This record gives sequence, structure tokens and C-alpha cells, in this order.
Amino acid sequence: MSITVSKTRDILVDVARQLFARMGVDHTTMNDIARASQKGRRTLYTYFKSKDDLFLAVVESELDKLNQSLRDIAAKALRADEKLITFIYTRLDAVKAIVFRNGTLRARFFRDIWRVEKARKKFDCQEIEILKKILEDGIQEGTFRIPDTGITALILHHALKGLEVPYIRGFMGSSEADLADHKKNVVNLIFNGIKIMK
Repeated sequence: MSITVSKTRDILVDVARQLFARMGVDHTTMNDIARASQKGRRTLYTYFKSKDDLFLAVVESELDKLNQSLRDIAAKALRADEKLITFIYTRLDAVKAIVFRNGTLRARFFRDIWRVEKARKKFDCQEIEILKKILEDGIQEGTFRIPDTGITALILHHALKGLEVPYIRGFMGSSEADLADHKKNVVNLIFNGIKIMK
């Protein structure tokens, strides 16, 4: 893909994201996007077959940015336990920010979760690999004792996905004090478990 082609596609995705956030996906037409991007309908349809196709591209674009920020955390010179907690809360905060920044994407996120899941498939696989690497680093440095990093990474990934909706909706606390308490509990659960070892 040439730089011009990539740039045109990026412009279309960004314009669509802004319109979807302001007007809603259902109330935004392909004509609106073509007009706002100052590109013709033919150009728009060269890149995207439909509005749904464009919606998926918007979600994927947001997830690509999140993936890069998670890779940056994994590359930091931190102990693996600190890296893992930083990863978890950066990820939860970023997903919440994506949903809120995109306005009516918020409603679509909760209403049409299967479409969002389809767009997330690549991101989910990438995230599991990043988690696995953090866990492997923890074993190497003597911080973690894990029999199977692949399964553990998969479990952590699905646990994080399960926390997204309650976190976005503020069920895990909205004040700084509430969030700090929840964070302590998450750290305790991940690193100490729930059973008293005798």
C-alpha cells in the first residue's frame, strides 16, 4: 500500500470516527463521510464497501493505538509484577477512554458487542502475546512461578475483558479512593490469590 493510499484511508477513518462520535453510527451516512472528508463517494467506496466496513476500521484503528501503548508498557524497564499491574490499568483506562471519546460508539459498544468482538479479534491475539511475554519475563527474573504462561495469559486476557463493562460504567468505583482500593484488591487477587497457604 503506497503512502498516499494509506494516508487517504487514514483520513477517511478519522473523519468517520469524528462523525460517528458526534452524530452516531446509525445517523451518519456514507455521503456525510465523503462530504466531510472532501473526498468523493467513489473514493470512499474504493476503500470501504459499506458503513459497517468503515465502522470496523474505526474500531480497529483505536485498538491499534491501544496495542502500541501496551507494547510500550511491556518494553519498559520495570519488574514484571509492576509491568503487569501498569498494563492492566492502562488497558482498562484506555478502553474506557476510547468508548467515551467516541461518543455514540459507547451505546454501540454495549448494544452491538458481537460486531465489536469481530473487530477486536486481532487485538485480542496480540494482547495475549504481550501478556505471555510479561509473564515469561517474570519467570526469568524470579518474580513469578507459573506452570503455563500461555494459559495464564489467556485467563488474564479474558478476566480483563470481563472487567471492561463494569469499569466503563463506573461499577468499580468512580472516586480516586475507590479506584485505589479496587486496585489493591486486584493486585492482591493476582499475586496472592484467595486461599491461605499453610
